Amino acid sequence: MTISDRLLTPTNHQLVLIDFEGLMAFSVGSMDVGALRTNSAVIAGASKIFKVPTTVTTVAEKTISGPVFPDIMEFYPETANYLDRTNMNTWEDKAAYKAITSIGRKKIVMAGMWTSVCIVGPVLCAIAEGYEVYVVADACADVSVEAHENAMQRMIQAGAQPITSVQYLLELQRDWASMETYDAVVGLMQRLGGAYGIGIQYAYAMLKH
Repeated sequence: MTISDRLLTPTNHQLVLIDFEGLMAFSVGSMDVGALRTNSAVIAGASKIFKVPTTVTTVAEKTISGPVFPDIMEFYPETANYLDRTNMNTWEDKAAYKAITSIGRKKIVMAGMWTSVCIVGPVLCAIAEGYEVYVVADACADVSVEAHENAMQRMIQAGAQPITSVQYLLELQRDWASMETYDAVVGLMQRLGGAYGIGIQYAYAMLKH
């Protein structure tokens, strides 16, 4: 059986987390910031479980935007390895561009803030250079619903593929018989998976009776 190359696997893509910082979150109006934090943690946790090469980049972390979400730092605590920029477009920052393109994977999953600025820029640039780009829609946010949705449409029209945070995790797991990652995935979902996580907890508890 051949697996479509349109699907994400742990070995065919990289993840780029962009500007999950306090200042960027303060003015978010397109979604609940608590949900944004949870969804960003899901994809960060997924990338850690499946050993996906991950770049964490910030903008003016020390002077304006502040530290990365603790939910990201839980999985990527090596703050010295974060790539800080002054440029709003990650793709136009020399260090970030080199870090991302040197990984050698032509599929890139991106998420962060704001959708209409710091996500649109690198997504459109990466597509123009021949990369296949996936945008985690529920782990991106903007100052308004309109700003977020218009930015998503602009990227989709350019060829970006929208996905969601739980979809990302489960697309990497793919088979519940894959026991090497099963416990970690289920544990992540029990903690961060909302109603789905409660359902898993319930099923485990009731099956023991």
